[in-house]
Amino acid sequence: MNTKIPNRIHIIGSVGSGKTTLARKLSAQFNLPYYELDNVVWERAEPDDIRRCEADRDALLLSIVNTNGWIIEGAHLKWVSPSFRHADLIVFLNPSYSTITYRIITRFIKQRLRLEQAHYTPTWDMLKKMFDWSASYQREGRYQIRDTLADYPGKVVVVKSHEQLMQELKQRMPSIEHQGRTSG
Repeated sequence: MNTKIPNRIHIIGSVGSGKTTLARKLSAQFNLPYYELDNVVWERAEPDDIRRCEADRDALLLSIVNTNGWIIEGAHLKWVSPSFRHADLIVFLNPSYSTITYRIITRFIKQRLRLEQAHYTPTWDMLKKMFDWSASYQREGRYQIRDTLADYPGKVVVVKSHEQLMQELKQRMPSIEHQGRTSG
C-alpha cells in the first residue's frame, strides 16, 4: 500500500462488526461518499423494499466503483469483486464474537426504542436472523472472506476495531492525522 490517503475503500465483515459506523467515520474524515451494499441490493420503497435483479444490482455497483472516490461497506462477498479490484484499501473488520453479539443486541434495543433508525423492521425474527448470520460468519464466512481477500495482496488490512484501523493507517501514512480532504 502506498502512503497517500486511499480514495476507494471497501469495508467487509460480519453483521454487527461496525462496518457502517466505520464507513461513516472515514467518510467524514476523508470527505468521501459512502455506500451500503444493502442499498445496492435493495431498492428502498414503501411499504416494502424491492430486491433488485442481479443485472441491476451489478450495474449499480459498477456505477459506484467507476467513480473517483468512495467507501463501500457490507457483508456481501460473492458479487463484489469489482469493488475489491478497484479498491485502494480493503478493510476486513473482524471483531470478537462477543463484541458482535453485544452490538447486535444493543442495536436491536436501540431500534426497538426508536433511538436508532433501520432499513428494516426490528422484529424478534430479524434479531434471530442476525444471530444466525453471525453464527454462519463464525463457522464459515470469515474464512471465505480471508480466502477471497488473499487475491488482493497489499490492499487488505485485517482489524478488530476502528481504533486498530486508525493505528494501522497512521503507521502506513504518518501524515494522516493532518490530512483530510477538501471538496473538489
